[in-house]
Amino acid sequence: MNKKTVLILCTGNSCRSQMAEALVNHDLGANVRAISAGTKPQPKVADGAIAALQDLGIDTQGLHPKDVDAVMNEPIDLVITVCDNAKEACPVFPRAIPSLHMPFHDPHGEPLESFLKVRDEIRAKLVAEVATRLS
Repeated sequence: MNKKTVLILCTGNSCRSQMAEALVNHDLGANVRAISAGTKPQPKVADGAIAALQDLGIDTQGLHPKDVDAVMNEPIDLVITVCDNAKEACPVFPRAIPSLHMPFHDPHGEPLESFLKVRDEIRAKLVAEVATRLS
């Protein structure tokens, strides 16, 4: 059975989309492959996002911001935008792909507790939605 692929898209690809990618791959990795990208990628993944994932024992090796152009030719089955800017700037893909907008608060510059709260919201809402649609 081929895994379905979900692309999680945001502006900087340094926080919410990275946490979503790691959570989907951790929780649904048997059936779903998550990738993430940004419309204007930042230089690195936010320290708070890394700490929030490691708090759950989730591997963060290899997480790095990517430009959406780097994933345009991937076999994507679903696109989820996690911020309003990415929804507005969402590129046109070579073929029609179902998309969904699920905005989450941006915890950049806030204490770790904010990252933990957003991480838990992503797990409860986005991961559950991906499970329903793709696995």
